[in-house]
Amino acid sequence: MIALKLRIVHKTEYRYTEPVSVSHHIAHLVPRSSGTQTSLSRELSIVPEPSLRRERVDAFGNRCVYFAVQEPHTHLVVTSRALVDLLPAEPKLPFAGQAWNQVRDRLASDGRPDILSAYAFVFESPYVPVSAALAQYARPSFAEDRPLLLAVADLTRRINQDFVYDPTSTTVSTPVTEVLRLRRGVCQDFAHLQIACLRSLGLAARYVSGYLLTRPPPGRPRLVGADASHAWLSVFVPEFGWVDFDPTNNVVPSGEHVQLAVGRDFGDIAPVRGVILGGGQHKVIVSVDVEPLA
Repeated sequence: MIALKLRIVHKTEYRYTEPVSVSHHIAHLVPRSSGTQTSLSRELSIVPEPSLRRERVDAFGNRCVYFAVQEPHTHLVVTSRALVDLLPAEPKLPFAGQAWNQVRDRLASDGRPDILSAYAFVFESPYVPVSAALAQYARPSFAEDRPLLLAVADLTRRINQDFVYDPTSTTVSTPVTEVLRLRRGVCQDFAHLQIACLRSLGLAARYVSGYLLTRPPPGRPRLVGADASHAWLSVFVPEFGWVDFDPTNNVVPSGEHVQLAVGRDFGDIAPVRGVILGGGQHKVIVSVDVEPLA
């Protein structure tokens, strides 16, 4: 198999109307290495230069960078540059698998370390509620004894068909219940919605942040910085591990999705978040460029 080499540049700029005297941030901008991708190199530049900077691995296995800027500043620029090898994969489910209700029961009772670890992703989290209404929406896909991955694939298809991609309809704080009512949103909303549906049925699902390689129309040049970060989800299968699904595009990620970080929801792995002292009003400008290399 020949890997696809990608150069990724993710730039986040904060502009403040008043000086910020001190700020503390954490960044999840280092691509993961896994069986389908290899992080070859990475660089994180921060302007102004932080007075304190530390890198660590968080509870979900993501590499993250904590930094503090302790001089007055009216702008902050965080730029991640990464080189990733992405292995080709078949755009299909790896197998049919166990019945979803059997997996649900095993998650609640099996004491094996891998299943106990996955069981943490059954419960609700700040951005992902658990409710009867969400379980009801999911139920048509989950007939008794239906194989888990076939049921999740059907739910992925239904969300893709039932919901409209509309960047103007929601914000990062829009609740999942409102997304369910509006029937519209963006990739983050659809990932949270599907995770909430799966957890409401007692299944383990986690949020995945990353990038999707986009290709310009024939005859058109690539627009530098015009790509965007992306979000999807993965569901846990005993004896196999985590399997990814992308409800925004109704696909099983297969060779053009770059995994950045995983967590319970967006709040665990926001690309850049933090607290500041001062600043007044602020504006955030984000640009992403995912470039395939020869």
